[in-house]
This record gives sequence, C-alpha cells and structure tokens, in this order.
Amino acid sequence: MKLWVLRHGEAEPHAASDAERRLTAHGREQALRSAAVLLGQPLQMIVASPYVRAQQTAGLVHEALGFDKPLHTVPWLTPDTDPQHVIAELDRLGLDNVLLVSHQPLVSCLVGMLEKGRPQGPPMSTASLAELEGDWPLAGLMSLRSLFHP
Repeated sequence: MKLWVLRHGEAEPHAASDAERRLTAHGREQALRSAAVLLGQPLQMIVASPYVRAQQTAGLVHEALGFDKPLHTVPWLTPDTDPQHVIAELDRLGLDNVLLVSHQPLVSCLVGMLEKGRPQGPPMSTASLAELEGDWPLAGLMSLRSLFHP
C-alpha cells in the first residue's frame, strides 16, 4: 500500500469558524507544487476533510492531476481526529494507493503512528506531502519514503 498524506495549503488566519478558513493565493500555489509531486502516481482515491481549506487543496490537486474519480469528503479527517480512527477507516477502504488531505495536528500524528507506532511524527508545514509505504495501514508497519515541503 502507498499512502500519501497532504496538509492543506496556507489558509487565512481568521474566518467565522476554523472550518471556514479559505486558502490564500500562496496556499493555492503551495497545493499545486505538492500536486506536481503526485503526477504519474496511480492514485485510486483522493479523500479530504470537509473543512474549506482542505476541500480547496484537494480540489486543486484533483484538477492538476486530471483525476477522473470524484473527490471523497469524510468527517474523519478533521484536525483533532484520533489517528487510530483514521487507520481503521483506511483499512476499511482496502485500497492500495490513496491520498489524504487534512490538517495539523492530525497529519503529523498519523504519519508518526503509521511509521513509528506513536503519534509523534515529522513536522508538516502547509502543503507538506508525506509518502508512506507498507503492506498494511497499521501502526508502526509503514515506512516514510519521502517528505516534500513546497
């Protein structure tokens, strides 16, 4: 299995709620630079948080890749979701090549959990893209292959 974990691009500092924060122009550029890393990857699904900035980031990636399947929005990719819950959802999907678009602290915690079995992963700035690989999406059983920071 190959799992790609993308943090949304830079977002506005304020909005009516955290979920409504939109990408800045710089955040859109960051998302497109990360999308370029994914060119040629045989993604089966793009899964995103329902928050506006993650939806915008996923939409930019979707368009840049010319992805022919719909974007999947799920409630289990919000900032404070337990990484173990995300791992269980990934297992249910049963796919081999997936992109997740989410937020801090979840993205770092998830990468750490999958790679080392504990929720202390690498720092991931806006639009950072982690590539993990392993036989199963289980805690401590995946390898961090690359980490791209635009």
